[in-house]
Amino acid sequence: MKWFDYAAPRSVAEAVRLLAAHPAARTLAGGTDLLVQLRSGRKETDLVVDIKRIPELNELRYDPAAGLTLGAAVPCYRIYQHAGLRLAYPALAETASLIGGTQIQGRASVGGNLCNASPSADTVPLLIALSATCHIAGPQGTRAIPVEDFCVAPGRNILTPGELLVSLHVPPPAPHSGARYLRFIPRNEMDIAVAGAGVSVTLDHGHFRSARIALAAVAPTPLLVREAGDALAGRPVSAESMGAAAELAKAAARPITDMRGTAEYRRHLCAVLTRRALEAAVAQAKGN
Repeated sequence: MKWFDYAAPRSVAEAVRLLAAHPAARTLAGGTDLLVQLRSGRKETDLVVDIKRIPELNELRYDPAAGLTLGAAVPCYRIYQHAGLRLAYPALAETASLIGGTQIQGRASVGGNLCNASPSADTVPLLIALSATCHIAGPQGTRAIPVEDFCVAPGRNILTPGELLVSLHVPPPAPHSGARYLRFIPRNEMDIAVAGAGVSVTLDHGHFRSARIALAAVAPTPLLVREAGDALAGRPVSAESMGAAAELAKAAARPITDMRGTAEYRRHLCAVLTRRALEAAVAQAKGN
């Protein structure tokens, strides 16, 4: 491993100054991706900026009126152990429990999962489906962007030199709403998704009021299939409606063939996973 310096700022402003002064610096939250990448030589840096001591990046706050604020360095175990969050966002709590094994969940963060910008990231499609927003700090001030615009290519995100993902905001769940993320993996646990689908729905008297559908591992970035969600709006809650949306998700996928699956198989999985995730989200919405 190439040598590097280490810094542990205690404020967002200090972190931004360090990152702006060292454009090749890497931020460390959980480190479950970064340390492996540095050790293998896939990434190099002269400075690692440890952001775990910054209060805003460790904030985990849920308010029924304001929604969820999730600091970029909050580890996964805090998400699924938070009683209020589990009740309001059960799909998010469940997805956080899918990241690696127990030891990984003690370190890995949803913010880090997003910043790593893997096309197969498990948390990102659900965040997209839940209309989450990224709050970013940098030398020019702060900005907010939708999660679906954050990843720009495999392993690349929208952050410019000096910028830092501070937190994610998820709106409060609407009445009669539900969400779910499903993935297909070759093994039972601790594997990378061959394909994944995250959905959210809001129901109104037996019809879909709104829906959002996003896919993992079938495009260069996690993919919002806006047309699939829009096609459900106003339609009756039925197998036919959900099947049609699943086919639109399948048509939007742009998968590759690799050692884990063919492009054709991944497209098939998009339809299956989207339909099943919609069915689960609808069942939850009816219970709410």
